[in-house]
Amino acid sequence: MEASLERSSGKYHVKTKSHKNGEEKVLDGTLELPEDTYNGLIPVLAKNLPKGAVETVHMVVFTPEPKLIQVEMIPGGEQKLIVGDQSKAAIDYDLKPKLGTWLKFFATLTGRVPPDNHLWILADEVPAFIRFEGPFYLQGPIWRVDLTSPRWPE
Repeated sequence: MEASLERSSGKYHVKTKSHKNGEEKVLDGTLELPEDTYNGLIPVLAKNLPKGAVETVHMVVFTPEPKLIQVEMIPGGEQKLIVGDQSKAAIDYDLKPKLGTWLKFFATLTGRVPPDNHLWILADEVPAFIRFEGPFYLQGPIWRVDLTSPRWPE
């Protein structure tokens, strides 16, 4: 699947190819995007949240037609990590997709309910991205994106 979305106009273009017969399908249209649509910017938003704040934002997912879903960012506990010779804390955010009743029903029927993602942000004077765990695409494997430093205690 190849998808593009223009933030300013909400115009999207999606091109898919069938695995069975190689037939190409093209979708074009416009999606009304709320001000709090943050595709690709969730780590930046999490770094700027006040400590302990819960935030709900929107994201566009392509299934292949675009759908607007809410994602709830819930801070979990703090985890200790080591930066140089200092012990620091990282906040583990649960990123929970809020699908709505009908979408959740059909996603459950088809086995396509997206899992929660996790994002760790350094809880320091200058917050920083530390780690992400989750799929990069629908029904994809769980990936972990880590920085080479800091170290996580055993």
